Amino acid sequence: MLGIDYFKKFLYTIRMGRIKWKSVVALANTEMPVKVTAVILAFSTLGAAILGLFRDRWLNTMYLNTYKEGIDAYTAAFSVPDFMFFLLVSGALTVSFIPVFTERLSKGNRKSAWELSSSLLNIMALIMFVVSILIIIFAGPLARLIAPGFSPETHQMTVSLMRVIAVNPLLFSISTVLISMQQAVGRFLSFAMAPIIYNICILIGVRVFTGGIVIFGHQVFDGGIMGVALGVALGSIVQLLIALFGMIGLGFEYNLKIFWKNLGLRKVASLLPARTADQGLDYVATFVNTNLASRMAAGTVRQLQQAQSLAAMPISLVGVAISTAWFPKLSQEITVENGDAFNQSLRTALRLVIWLILPIAVVAFFARGYVAAFIVNGGNAMIAGLLGVLCVSIVCSSIFQILVRAFYANQDTKTPLIVSLISISVMVTIAVLLARHTNLGAFGIVYAKATSAILEITLLFGILHYRRRSVFTLEFVRAVIKMFVAGFFTALTVYTMVRLFPFRLSNVSFMSTFPKFALITGVGFVTYVVAGFFLAIDEVSPIVARVKKVVFRNVA
Repeated sequence: MLGIDYFKKFLYTIRMGRIKWKSVVALANTEMPVKVTAVILAFSTLGAAILGLFRDRWLNTMYLNTYKEGIDAYTAAFSVPDFMFFLLVSGALTVSFIPVFTERLSKGNRKSAWELSSSLLNIMALIMFVVSILIIIFAGPLARLIAPGFSPETHQMTVSLMRVIAVNPLLFSISTVLISMQQAVGRFLSFAMAPIIYNICILIGVRVFTGGIVIFGHQVFDGGIMGVALGVALGSIVQLLIALFGMIGLGFEYNLKIFWKNLGLRKVASLLPARTADQGLDYVATFVNTNLASRMAAGTVRQLQQAQSLAAMPISLVGVAISTAWFPKLSQEITVENGDAFNQSLRTALRLVIWLILPIAVVAFFARGYVAAFIVNGGNAMIAGLLGVLCVSIVCSSIFQILVRAFYANQDTKTPLIVSLISISVMVTIAVLLARHTNLGAFGIVYAKATSAILEITLLFGILHYRRRSVFTLEFVRAVIKMFVAGFFTALTVYTMVRLFPFRLSNVSFMSTFPKFALITGVGFVTYVVAGFFLAIDEVSPIVARVKKVVFRNVA
């Protein structure tokens, strides 16, 4: 009811302009219930994913078949800027900063919280400014390190694109600190809007800047794939503006100073290295994959990246969205001496993630030809095949998102680091062996990734069970088994539907592909819900109750 009340209040606020704009801003930036937050983040992620599909479809249509070297260069150019951002800022800062910041606010020590925030903001801005400059200066050697298999022309294009994208780490670091502060107090509007706005700006780059820029009749920019990089830079600027919008009414007292003696800053500094190393390990694997793919046929780098992007969408939609919404709650409950509330929240989040991600992975596997066709006209056998293997990672990585936050809520970043070190080492070893010494090519890379994902959650489950034996109850295990049984029946149904409505290479347009895919997906999800109902899975109850309410209301 809290979620419904919130939405009603929000709609009433903006309806017909009856309330002042300040009221709209204030309400948009108020704290929301955790379930409402999860829904909003899921829908924002879905919106960003749909925009991302259009972005990739347009890019692939323009370049994948006509300029494979250029699209490979564009894909590789992101490697170093993204690596530096994810290494020093992204998840590392968020999971280290939010628990400490929340602890300060819960104790009423707002002065310490603002000092901590100001210090991190200044430190990250300073570090990432230096990083961006270094990327611009050393783009040549970095591009050669990432993709040694590129031709001289492709290498030079990679260097030029990387220098434009180098602005991202600086602007993203400032945005992330600001948005993390908002997340800590239950504000998720900026976090939800940022990826949507970012993708819109890239779409502008694809559709507008690639055609060149003319000012007062003079061609000031020739366009081409460099226009997409300009759209990326524009997206990082607008995302920063969105983050600043979310700070309205927060009461943040910024200070152009680094408070080295702040105990919260020292605590974050003690937590940050382990999480930073963990993030770095993930991207080391990305570097290895790009390095290996650059030595294969032209277009392999892009095809591998596209398959991984398709697999990442449901992970973000379910795993990241739910775990992000639940993380502040877990951080608060872990401080309570009685761990029952924390255990219950963790089980609830895990069950929700598993329940939602299973049918998505099943549909993605059996209908992978359709999914690949959404980003490439007529489909792409390589992308579809790679995605099929990565469906294992879709399930495992989604579960990983909430498991790892159980450790971060306890301000433990070392354990996930050790687990990641083991799993990444296994992945890199298998990827190199399969890609270099077999005929599997890019498939060797994704087989290694799937193996690593299984190992990672197995280790995390085992450690959590050892430390908190009451967290995974027999009831929880039974529920998960029932979900997999429901997933099995869904797989049979989806397989049958795909045989009845197979993907054909003649389906080149979106409208010739989507209706059949929607039918396959719809029948699959109905099967999943019906199977869940007969298996008495608790997560089905709200769906059944809602359907009954709608049906009987219409009958009445």
